[in-house]
Amino acid sequence: MPFIPHTAEEERTMLAEIGVDSIEALFDEIPDAMRAGVLNHVPPGVSEMDMLRDMAARAARDDAGVCFVGAGSYDHHVPAAVWDLTSRGEFMTAYTPYQAEASQGTLQLIYEFQTMMANLTALDVSNASVYDGASGLAEAVLMAVRGNRKAKSRTVLMAGTVHPHYQEATRNIVGTQGVDTTTVPVTADGRIDRAALEAHDHAVALVLQQPNFFGLLEDVDALTDWAHERGALVIAVVNPLALAVLKPPGEWGADGADIACGDGQPFGIPMSSGGPSFGYICCRSGLVRQMPGRIIGRTVDLEGRPGYALTLQAREQHIRRGKATSNICTNQGLLVTAATIHMSLLGADGIDAVARASAANTRALVSRLTAIDGVSQRFGDDYFHEAALDLPRPAEEVVQALLEHGLLGGLPLGGYYPDMDRTLLVCATEKRTEAEIEHYARALEEVLGA
Repeated sequence: MPFIPHTAEEERTMLAEIGVDSIEALFDEIPDAMRAGVLNHVPPGVSEMDMLRDMAARAARDDAGVCFVGAGSYDHHVPAAVWDLTSRGEFMTAYTPYQAEASQGTLQLIYEFQTMMANLTALDVSNASVYDGASGLAEAVLMAVRGNRKAKSRTVLMAGTVHPHYQEATRNIVGTQGVDTTTVPVTADGRIDRAALEAHDHAVALVLQQPNFFGLLEDVDALTDWAHERGALVIAVVNPLALAVLKPPGEWGADGADIACGDGQPFGIPMSSGGPSFGYICCRSGLVRQMPGRIIGRTVDLEGRPGYALTLQAREQHIRRGKATSNICTNQGLLVTAATIHMSLLGADGIDAVARASAANTRALVSRLTAIDGVSQRFGDDYFHEAALDLPRPAEEVVQALLEHGLLGGLPLGGYYPDMDRTLLVCATEKRTEAEIEHYARALEEVLGA
């Protein structure tokens, strides 16, 4: 949108109408102690040409090469039509669709998104949306605490195999609300420690990630039944793309998970140096009134024509402070738009094909890399499209060296798990080619040989 500044005459007219002498007078309620004063450290201004040259140089530094990193943000192909449509003014500049009569297109799109996500997760209802996958997990935890009225505990069991960023964000958000998150340790095979879990009989919910942070598959059926037998709800953190080939959370165990959440980035959202993205939450119908975010309903008017409107979510819920369903009001509606278009373009068969191609490419990558002397799989073969590899040198050093070969080689795990400083988490999506995998292998051989 163009920037159209106010003229000096317009400013004088507005100030005269308000009855003040200057724009500075509008901020007179700010105490002097809180004012920044003179910004001595701000450099002098530059020309537009110089600014654009500098920004272009900075942007070029982001192009680190072929990406073999995953861990929550994935380098999937985004069809050109996705953002060509998403960038249309009707979507790009639209505000929250409170006025249904003026927002039928946006409301229908969100309704279609909710339908797709409910089908993928095999749960009753979906929202649209929350800030990201990590804050989505925090919201799911608060939902479980409010919704599980039979539980006397406010302790949530968090599998140690849940993404560390998700764990940290959840603790930061729910810890101030009297909710305790207890981390269940990780076993040597990269999964939740069932023996340690048995020591916790009283919890309001159990959080599981599938596939987990290491890319492995947990025994979600047995774990879900274990939690339900003890009166705990089950919160599933799931990669939505993986649901094209894996059992959906709504079918875990005898009764299914109660809440599913995660990040929608695999559907049409570029990696963009880590964001923005959007978080989704799906749940059983019995928990729907605990769910934050927008929920769109479909109805018919007096003449039988279909129509869409915000439902169950009053605007006032977001301004009721402590009584609100959520204190996170940021809704990534534009990214939900892109995800909906992406899923519509691919269809069920297309999403399935992307998931299977990603899994196949990762297996080809692991097979080729583990043929290198000193490189081995840390865990088993039951992974989706990420795998942890043990190296003969510190993983951080290896990753830095691979940058010189035009490769983002993976995520070193030592920063999250101290005993894994020589472990590298690698990922291959449907975009990776045989030539790129071979280039990675030859580069790694050279780096390790050096």
